[in-house]
Amino acid sequence: MTTPKLQEAYLHHQMDYQSYTLSNGIRVMHAPSHSNISHACILINAGSRDEKLQKNGLAHFIEHLLFKRTEKRNTNQILNRLELVGADLNAYTTKEYTCIHASFLNPHLDRTLDLFEDLVFHSVFPEDEMAKETEIILDEISSYQDQPDEAINDDFDDLIFEGHALGRNILGTPESIQDLKQQDIFDFIRSNYRTDEIIVGISGHYDFKKLIHKVDHFFGKIARNTPAHHRENLNHYTAQKKHLKKPINQTHCVIGTRSYSVHSPHKIGFLLLNNLLGGPGMSARLNLEIREKHGIAYSIESNYTPLSDTGIFSIYFGTDTEKTEKALKLIHRELKKLRDHALGTVQLHQTKQKFIGQIALAEENRMGVLLSMSKSMLDHNRVDSLEEVFAKINGITAPQLLEIANEMFDPTQLSMLLFEPGN
Repeated sequence: MTTPKLQEAYLHHQMDYQSYTLSNGIRVMHAPSHSNISHACILINAGSRDEKLQKNGLAHFIEHLLFKRTEKRNTNQILNRLELVGADLNAYTTKEYTCIHASFLNPHLDRTLDLFEDLVFHSVFPEDEMAKETEIILDEISSYQDQPDEAINDDFDDLIFEGHALGRNILGTPESIQDLKQQDIFDFIRSNYRTDEIIVGISGHYDFKKLIHKVDHFFGKIARNTPAHHRENLNHYTAQKKHLKKPINQTHCVIGTRSYSVHSPHKIGFLLLNNLLGGPGMSARLNLEIREKHGIAYSIESNYTPLSDTGIFSIYFGTDTEKTEKALKLIHRELKKLRDHALGTVQLHQTKQKFIGQIALAEENRMGVLLSMSKSMLDHNRVDSLEEVFAKINGITAPQLLEIANEMFDPTQLSMLLFEPGN
């Protein structure tokens, strides 16, 4: 299932939130809303980086199988539980999280919570469904490999985290997926679905006390499960450059490096700097220089994804092979400008206003906001208000951005991966 394309690192809800911890450690987070539409998610701090090497793809495999059969429901009953009332149900897996989420009319909260609890804690993972889902994921892997703009980003992660779980593809490999056993699933869930690292997030028009009573009714009976959380420490990073021949028509390229974690004091500053460099919108520096001024690449963007103990910074573009060298020169020129010259007062103000405006507009995506809030609760056990986020952005100085640029855009620390036409 698809991963939402969210700038979740800085989406936060304007209204106050309420939170509560059940006796088993599961946390409940409520974002009040006056809409007739509610959103809910269950976010679990377990993803592909928690897999053993030979079990690559297991977290994503489990996410698929959660929808197949539980102790009291078959696949049709699971899918119809919400779809029959017009609700939307979906899920995704990342390197560090597994999430199930739904959007529904307000009266259907009980039915949603009931289904979430059933899927996460009572799925049975029958072997016949495992066999069918294996074929579906093998198709998903093949489809992904046919999209070089998607595949190159996964391969780039493997380049900068070579030999580490963070570098491995979330989908796994055909070999690892075909080798997974039912017992692998039960072992992973027992070791990684810790009740004190699970968030039930709800956005809707509900009385908080009644809401807690409902959540406790469905989740309060779950046995506390808090095994030690052992994630592999980061290994040493060395910048690398790699060229691969692919049966494609254009050259695709990713440049980047490891970056700041979600806990870093530089996170907000780098989100702002990345937004200036290659964030959404036609006025980002890379888009203006590479696409608008020189007409080299149809698509060029930069991304920064903070993780629990590191982060990923990358610049992606695709272009005709003969234009690749020029595109690379122009990109490095833009990075050098940010390393060598602090932003002026007016430019810094404009950069902040653009970023703040984008965050405010993102508030319309209420599911995206709920997922971001739930992730913040999982990472920090709190959620910044929109005013607090804006204050942090407005407090960033030009010298701070210059310091970040010199660390993150150091040419000796940038890795590069090229997919080039060829066999």
